[in-house]
Formats: sequence, C-alpha cells, structure tokens
Amino acid sequence: MHLSLHREVGNGPPRHPLAVNRYEASRLLGISPATLDRLTDRGLLRPSRATRRPLYSLQELGRFLKETTP
Repeated sequence: MHLSLHREVGNGPPRHPLAVNRYEASRLLGISPATLDRLTDRGLLRPSRATRRPLYSLQELGRFLKETTP
C-alpha cells in the first residue's frame, strides 16, 4: 500500500498551487512585497484571509493584471 501511494504521487501530473504567499505573489507580479501590500491596502488586490497570513490566489493575480492593463 505504501509503495502504490508513492507511485501515484510520483507519476501524477505536476501540481500547481492554487494560492501563494505575499512574497511569491510579489515575485510573480514583478513588484516588491511593499508594493503588493500597498495595492492590497488600496483594495486593488484581495487576498484570502482564511489563514493567519494572507494568500493570493493565482486567479486573483490574473484578475488584477487583466483589470489594470490598458
């Protein structure tokens, strides 16, 4: 049983996160964490507050880029 679980995990498709922390989000957007915080404070980015630290969904980052691109 343990081997089959390991094999399933090893052979499955690559897993992608649904959300990232503020450092990863700022890196993905090409901005500093301080700028990300300012955008969040202004309501332009909406992180999930389900955990102690804010998480930014990849969908939210995409929405932000789409809505702020001329």
